[in-house]
Amino acid sequence: MGIVNRVAPLGVALALTLFSVAPAVADLPVEQGLAMALSAERAAMRGVSGSLVTRVTAPQAEPASIRRYDSAFLMTMPQAADEQVQCLQEAIYHESRGEDVYGQFAVAEVILNRVDLSNYPGSVCGVVHENAHRRNACQFSYACNGRSRAMSEPRARRLAGAIAQIMMSGAPRELTDGATHFHTTGVRPRWARSFQRTGQFGSHLFYREPVRLSSN
Repeated sequence: MGIVNRVAPLGVALALTLFSVAPAVADLPVEQGLAMALSAERAAMRGVSGSLVTRVTAPQAEPASIRRYDSAFLMTMPQAADEQVQCLQEAIYHESRGEDVYGQFAVAEVILNRVDLSNYPGSVCGVVHENAHRRNACQFSYACNGRSRAMSEPRARRLAGAIAQIMMSGAPRELTDGATHFHTTGVRPRWARSFQRTGQFGSHLFYREPVRLSSN
């Protein structure tokens, strides 16, 4: 709720009281008129309920959309048991737990962007485990060649889980401009030369693959 909406009832009460004394104040000397106006204001405040004053003056919690990138806030979130959320959590953890919160959200965006495209599997688990059964053909390195997918660092696991849950709940993808790929600065994959770079977070570079036009 906006501050304007919260203050409105209090403002109306004050305005009505002051309006009622305005004609009389106009005919008085300045000092006497000011004293009369202040007296009317105090009278109006006495008529305002304590609960209204409390609602108006109480600090308001920040919207979740603002706190999305606050790691302290994220660490307080309950963990989800949904399979797709857990697959996204797993990918965030293994691919980007060394990055800050923004870098981890960026990796989540890439995975969800792929889910939306027809040339990738239509689920998060399908995307992150694509070709995992084929040697050196997986899409995400942690899923390659039978590597362990265990998430052994409790704090990083919890943070990745919170990010996954927020993104799976429909949070805006506002960091990577539709990126579908990423790599670390330590490698130079061939495909990066023909893809449009959309951003960098920490040691990860993000790219959007060219639009594929269907042939008739």
